[in-house]
Amino acid sequence: MRPGLSPVKAALLLGAAFLFGLYGCATSDSFASPGEIAAWASERGFSIRDIEAGSFRLAAFVREPSVAGGTMVVYIEGDGAPWPTPYHPPRDPTPNKPVSLALAAADPSPAVVYLGRPCQYLEADALRHCDSRYWIERRFAPEVVAAYDVAVTQLKSLFRARRLRLVGYSGGGVIVALLAARRDDVDVLVTVAAPLALSEWVAWHDASPLTGSLDPAGLGDKVRLPPGVHFVGGNDRTVPVPIVERFVRRKGGRMETVPDFDHDCCWVRDWVNLLARVPVKENAK
Repeated sequence: MRPGLSPVKAALLLGAAFLFGLYGCATSDSFASPGEIAAWASERGFSIRDIEAGSFRLAAFVREPSVAGGTMVVYIEGDGAPWPTPYHPPRDPTPNKPVSLALAAADPSPAVVYLGRPCQYLEADALRHCDSRYWIERRFAPEVVAAYDVAVTQLKSLFRARRLRLVGYSGGGVIVALLAARRDDVDVLVTVAAPLALSEWVAWHDASPLTGSLDPAGLGDKVRLPPGVHFVGGNDRTVPVPIVERFVRRKGGRMETVPDFDHDCCWVRDWVNLLARVPVKENAK
């Protein structure tokens, strides 16, 4: 931790480092409210629903297939709204540029689900009762991962899907890695600019630990992850290449470095082409 910083301030600076600069050229669409995001998603074939999962209510935008069964692709959002200052997290973590939603909209798969993070997309009264730790230090807590496990099972039943592909951008990549470790129905794990070696990422930014959060790179030796493709930008200073390399060395998968990309640019623009690098098993049983 940097000399002179309290653990709380150091944790806040880590959050700010993670969330400042996520919104340069990730997507050209910027939204003033959750309603605008919902309207944008609706125009692209998504219906909106809430999923009750544990103590959380998660926003789900779903594009249902015309034929049941097959593979459901699940996208999980990043950590959300930018911090107004290094010491003040946002009052509402709902993203104004939801990168994972834009990736989901670009995905040509027939069955696609987008899930927000805890406390995102809530009405004002519900947000007041949502613990801000879930978008600061406990963003990757065990109860958060368990909630996604419940939500994905519900949605899989709705689609009558057989198998899953999990995709997560930034902090959402941490969630999908932890979620994949709990399930046996995931064919492919895909992360984009994700701090998968969480402890090393915290140390890289010289900050205090994310108390209560799980670290994908710290999963036990007996935990086996599905085949993974982990994209990282060659110019990413928020989640630099060595952080993803360390995860891949420990837990396997394939790292794909995109030389001219950084943390935000230009994943959405090139997502269809990048998806061609991901192995696909359609209608797996």
